[in-house]
This record gives sequence, C-alpha cells and structure tokens, in this order.
Amino acid sequence: MRTREAIVMGAAEVFDEFGFSGASISRIMKRAGVSQGAMYFHFKSKEDLARAVMNAQPETVIPRLESHGLQRIVDMTFVWAWQIQNDVLLRAGVRLTNEQDGTSVRDATPYTEWAQILEVTLREAQYDGELRESVDVGRFSEFLVSACTGMQMYSNAVSSRRDLPARTVAMWQLLLPGVATQRVAESIDLDVNRLA
Repeated sequence: MRTREAIVMGAAEVFDEFGFSGASISRIMKRAGVSQGAMYFHFKSKEDLARAVMNAQPETVIPRLESHGLQRIVDMTFVWAWQIQNDVLLRAGVRLTNEQDGTSVRDATPYTEWAQILEVTLREAQYDGELRESVDVGRFSEFLVSACTGMQMYSNAVSSRRDLPARTVAMWQLLLPGVATQRVAESIDLDVNRLA
C-alpha cells in the first residue's frame, strides 16, 4: 500500500507540473522513488495511473467534513477551494480531469462521482426540509459540479486560484436564496476561512 501511495503521489506531482502529455513513466518513477517493476506491478500504464489520480479527488475533501445537510455541501466546496491550492493530489486530479481532450484518457468518473456525492447529501437536506420544494436535487448536483469546474478554471486563469475561496463564497451568496428555505439560507455559515 505504501508503494502504491508513493507512486500515486509521485504521479500527482508530475501530472500537476507537466500535465498528462508532458508526464512520462520514467519521470514518475524517479519522483516516486520506485523501480519499473514496482510501477508496473501497481499500474499497467500511464493512463491507469492518471485515472487513479483523477479518482482520488473525493478522498482529499470528504474526510475533512463533519457538517450535515446543506451546510455539508457548502463546506465541501469550501474545503475543495482551499485544498486545490495546497493539495497536489487534488490539483493534479482536477488538471487531468479538465485536460482530457487530446489524451488517451477519457473518464467522466470524477465528475459523476462528485455529482453522486452531492446528490446523496442534498437528498438528506431535502428530507430535512432544508431545500425549497422546487429544487431538483439531481440537476442541482450536476449544476454544482459544472459551476465549480468552471469557477476553478476561471480562478486559475485570473489569479492562480488565490481568489477561489472568495469566489466560492460569492457563488453560495447567489445560489442559497434560490435553493434553500429562508430559515436555512440565513443559518448557513459562509465563513470560508474556518475550513482553511
């Protein structure tokens, strides 16, 4: 397990720095400090390794959360906004997921997995009466994934993601009145810094 984790982290560093096209197996092996045998024991190709990095994204966010309902959804986006600045595994996974054009890796799993995670929590919030009756939980989950994807790309272009936490707060200030009951909208903690 330690060897596999070292390979994934080494790959994340290389993918984050060079992208999929610029990454090579030899560069990843060197960064991870493993032999070719160890590399191919765990991953049969660069594509498999890229998928492992891409699909590790929730593991960098979900374990840090203790909140419930709609506050948990907000907190997921806040943790994500901070972690993408500091966590190479998350950053590389996001880069690989967004840069699939022109590569041999075609995998929508990171997007669909996030949408499913959000939908489960939103259904709990809906059951607890936190959402307006008009909210379609499935569509809202997919919208949030799309919105966050675009927001981090824009933020990366204009500020190297330094303003992403503030942009995430602004997103929720716009969305909450339309999706949450008034009582819940007023109770949601939008202090992004508490989860930094």
